[in-house]
Amino acid sequence: MGGDPLRAPHDWLDHDAGPVVRPYAMTQGRVAPSGGEFDLVAFVVATMAEATPSPSLHPEHHAIVGAAWEPTPIVELASKLDLSLGVVRVLLGDLRSAGLISLYEPPAASQPHDVDVLKAVVNGLRAL
Repeated sequence: MGGDPLRAPHDWLDHDAGPVVRPYAMTQGRVAPSGGEFDLVAFVVATMAEATPSPSLHPEHHAIVGAAWEPTPIVELASKLDLSLGVVRVLLGDLRSAGLISLYEPPAASQPHDVDVLKAVVNGLRAL
């Protein structure tokens, strides 16, 4: 590798894209959201105009709060911010614990499936 010997190449720096941060660094190694799981089609809504500066909040936390002024599904939020779903889930758990967002799950996602309805669907498909 040629180049300037005073500027050693780093694995964490991509000269075209800028600094590269691994997902586990953004979540501090956590893989599950605090406060329990939630459905990925749940809607996220920011509850405060702007997250107050806090040493525990990262730029990604602020980006989520800024992007969630209108109800937005979690999967769409991850896509908008170009973050993995796992990272977004963990960061949303932090924001929910801090009271900066609210999560609203669709009723169908939070209620168990009605067995009679599922049987009717299977019977209808068999009749085709």
